[in-house]
Amino acid sequence: MCLENYLHPPTTGKDSTTQLFFSDNTQQFEPMGLSLSVWLYSRSDNSPLSSSSGFTPLAVPTCSRLAVTLNSSPVAPGDGRSQWSSVHHSPHFLLSACKQEATRSPVERSSDGVRAEMGVKSGLHVWEVLWRPNHRGSHAVLGISRQNCPLQASGYNVLVGGDSHSWGWELKTNQLWHAGQSLGLYPEKKKCHEDLRSQSSTSSDTKMAQTPLPIPERVLLVLDADAGTLGFIVDGSFLGVAFEDLPRGVELFPAVSSVRGGASIRLRYLNGATRDPPALMALCGLSIRQHLGEQRLNQMHNLPLPTRLQHYLLSSH
Repeated sequence: MCLENYLHPPTTGKDSTTQLFFSDNTQQFEPMGLSLSVWLYSRSDNSPLSSSSGFTPLAVPTCSRLAVTLNSSPVAPGDGRSQWSSVHHSPHFLLSACKQEATRSPVERSSDGVRAEMGVKSGLHVWEVLWRPNHRGSHAVLGISRQNCPLQASGYNVLVGGDSHSWGWELKTNQLWHAGQSLGLYPEKKKCHEDLRSQSSTSSDTKMAQTPLPIPERVLLVLDADAGTLGFIVDGSFLGVAFEDLPRGVELFPAVSSVRGGASIRLRYLNGATRDPPALMALCGLSIRQHLGEQRLNQMHNLPLPTRLQHYLLSSH
């Protein structure tokens, strides 16, 4: 039988898919795993093209724990980990009633920060930060902090990453900051040009590598408190580890700092995982959904799977 029939079953005659997998003889389920693998492999050539974002060539493969976390349903928006702290913020930051949005007042010559209400000491965690590019100005920094990170200072400075208690990514310049020192660009755009390099590199290549990438409104912050690493996801691409050797067993909080009046920054906790490896069922579901692609998830019912497994694949996404 042609495998295309799984997506476009015949309109007349007995459905051979049903005959193969769901006939009165219940022993027919035995070849299901092999047939599913063949079906998925046959569809890989028809998968949607990858994003044309400038961050796609910079993407770093994710570990299975992060991949499963990103492909799981997000927690409820009202989760306490989605709130900015009503205490630990600059007096120039005003919080919304739900405490998920912080807005900086139009105050001059001041650097102002705010951190999340709840921090984490262990596990892998992903937060979503929404910060419109035209609401950033200079010194717009996103990162994490310990409990005692300064959240207000005179002048225009990098606040998150400006001391030893915080680590920050300056969105306008792409610079990483810690302990008041710039640690270089993130992501490392030189990866894109490795195949173009020769012993005599041109000045245009150098300029391209040093030009900051425009960061869109939505950025995901990925903190692995067990491994002591912090990274970011932009346009669906994990850009790799930005900071490592973070303190273990210490409560760490998402934090931002800004110098622009009217800057509004929203925080939402998406999901997390313990240090245990993902369950085999979750890994199998992730593999199936990745092969299908977002545009074909509505065809899940055509997969050669029992209805209960189809429901699991849809509900776990």
